[in-house]
Amino acid sequence: MFLFITWSREGARLYKSGHAVKPHVVPNYTVPRFGPGENGEGVYLEGEEKRIGEEQMKKYFMNVLASDKISPDRSIPDSRSHACLALSYPKDLPTASVVIIFTDEFLSAELKEPLDEHLQRFGSLVKLIRSTERLGLIRAKLRGAREASGEVLVFLDSHCEANSGWVEPLLARIKEERTAVVCPIIDSISDSNMAYLGGSHGGIGTFWWSLHYSMGPLPKSEIERRKHPETDYIRSPTMAGGLFAANREYFFEVGGYDEEMDIWGGENLEISFRVWMCGGSIELIPCSHVGHIFRSGHPYDMTGRNNNKDVHGTNSKRLAEVWMDDYKRLFYVHRMGLKDMDVGDLTERKKLRERLQCKSFKWFLDNVIPQKFIPDENVHSYGHGTVILGVFVCQQEGSSAQMFSISRQHELRRESTCVDVGKQLRPGVYDAVLQECVDSKPVEFEHRQEYCAIKGGPIQHKERGLCLDVEDINSGGDVTFTRCQEGKASQHWTFDNYYQLN
Repeated sequence: MFLFITWSREGARLYKSGHAVKPHVVPNYTVPRFGPGENGEGVYLEGEEKRIGEEQMKKYFMNVLASDKISPDRSIPDSRSHACLALSYPKDLPTASVVIIFTDEFLSAELKEPLDEHLQRFGSLVKLIRSTERLGLIRAKLRGAREASGEVLVFLDSHCEANSGWVEPLLARIKEERTAVVCPIIDSISDSNMAYLGGSHGGIGTFWWSLHYSMGPLPKSEIERRKHPETDYIRSPTMAGGLFAANREYFFEVGGYDEEMDIWGGENLEISFRVWMCGGSIELIPCSHVGHIFRSGHPYDMTGRNNNKDVHGTNSKRLAEVWMDDYKRLFYVHRMGLKDMDVGDLTERKKLRERLQCKSFKWFLDNVIPQKFIPDENVHSYGHGTVILGVFVCQQEGSSAQMFSISRQHELRRESTCVDVGKQLRPGVYDAVLQECVDSKPVEFEHRQEYCAIKGGPIQHKERGLCLDVEDINSGGDVTFTRCQEGKASQHWTFDNYYQLN
């Protein structure tokens, strides 16, 4: 089931100023509101209520009782920068339909007649549409998008609080650039007490080769491009996927969602790669803020069609096969068990790519995320192992935790983390640790491939002169740095592949 709301350009949260429309701005002084959760404060339960709240956390992955004590339109702090408050927006912004999908949320009995009655006060602005079958997140969003009448589609999760002036910056950017798919800055709301905690700034969306979403720092090129860092949009390689807006016509022109993907997972990277490769862009809008409850788990069943327990994996394989070209090999390094799995007919999605004359995935890597580390290109060697922090039995399926390369900069690294010498455990023995790679100051290792590729050999930290060692080869043994000793078996390492670099 899902709910969607349609706003018109004459929405009550706008006021006119000459030939521009400004978002509602919280003045310097507002009449204080009192009550649980007001001003974004957390709700702290005691006694029996605290016990009930903790039980609800286990079932719903959020404190339902704390949420119930809060007014539906509570006051929250305006998390925009002062520079955002000074901006004006065109008065002829496009209309927007906000699509919110939900299923099996807490107090689900209230999602029947009482909710229908509650929504009647909004008249035709709000529609509640119930599905007769479980659609899953992906197909439910598509259903909502097809029913929507606004010029812009705005997708929100069901556990969000929109902040002041949140929608106008999204609509203004889409009015300016039709092919921009834009995302608000996501502020955090505590799942345990509903406190509105604010958000982080300055990061971009990236991805792991296992095709999980991740965040990364703003690259230097983007810092230099943005002349007004508090207000200018941020070009992002990927998006989290729960909260975004797009021109409705463009959304369907570029392929909407892959309807053969199931339930949830992978669709955010699929649409991100596709939009960039087919001529659009993914952007973060600093002056739009929406609060979101980040729950530690899902209160509903994530099993897909045909009792599929790995919908993220099968969805990601569809993405890899259609959009990643030869680079899908790096996905299969992590998900080898999916390589021969049937994930349905890909013909229509491949025809879409051909019809839109989309660019290659190499173009995406070179132009959109050139900082992305490719573990089998421009490296001296790469392979699988469990060499960091401890020795464990290898995972048959493959794992990003098991893949290491020695890069062109001589780093011993994974995708975004590099090995270095850690704290001293005892005289002459040091921890082996993973830390964020720093491109301007790489931690260098020496591993002579002309010798090591044949017989194995040491991996030596150039600055400290220590060698990577294993104290106990049994599962769970520590990996450390110790004094290099010629011929010591526990200091001999080999990689699956070696390359001769120019």
